[in-house]
Amino acid sequence: MKVLIGCETSGVVRKAFADLGHDAWSCDVLPADTPSNRHIIGDIRDVMKDDWDLMCVMHPPCQRLTNSGVRWLHKAPPNKTLEQMWSELDTGCALFSDVWNVDHIPHVAVENPVMHKHAKKRIKNYKPFAQSVQPWQFAKSDCAADNVKKRTCLWLRNLPILERTGLLDGKTARDECHKAPPSLNRWKIRSKFYTGIAEAMALQWTQAITGNKGDLFHGNF
Repeated sequence: MKVLIGCETSGVVRKAFADLGHDAWSCDVLPADTPSNRHIIGDIRDVMKDDWDLMCVMHPPCQRLTNSGVRWLHKAPPNKTLEQMWSELDTGCALFSDVWNVDHIPHVAVENPVMHKHAKKRIKNYKPFAQSVQPWQFAKSDCAADNVKKRTCLWLRNLPILERTGLLDGKTARDECHKAPPSLNRWKIRSKFYTGIAEAMALQWTQAITGNKGDLFHGNF
């Protein structure tokens, strides 16, 4: 399949699909963390105009859409104005709307934290997320890098919900993501995506699209 991974610089999800033999590409306005000839620097909305079998937009800017940041819409943080906060919300919602409503790509997944009501009202054809997952649900051991707490919501079109592949119960999951100290790279640390979930996406969604597990299809318009 020809697979586009949008809003990703790490290459984690792109690699998971490429390892299964797919023609996988990542795209972001920033360069790849590790140089790659499979990374496109640009706006995902321009790149998604091409023919793709599957598009996964894994890390769209979400600071203004998420519940954890809704307070800034009522009291702006230092060096910002309320007008800027609401403008950034509109920008984030426009991006989510565009990737969610693309009509020529048959299989679409969009990742985001839980949204507040202001974001939901601004997104075209908004629908509740199909499922939420935690990285630890896909971790293989207590000491695994992805044995962490970070709720991830998935909006899915013509894709199955993910089945967990790990054996843990979450009791030993670390909360390092939420405790990341203030820094210039804090946004990047908090947007980290994990290998276990990426590998489950690549394998399970590939199986569904190619004919297996067709009864799990979820989320048609």
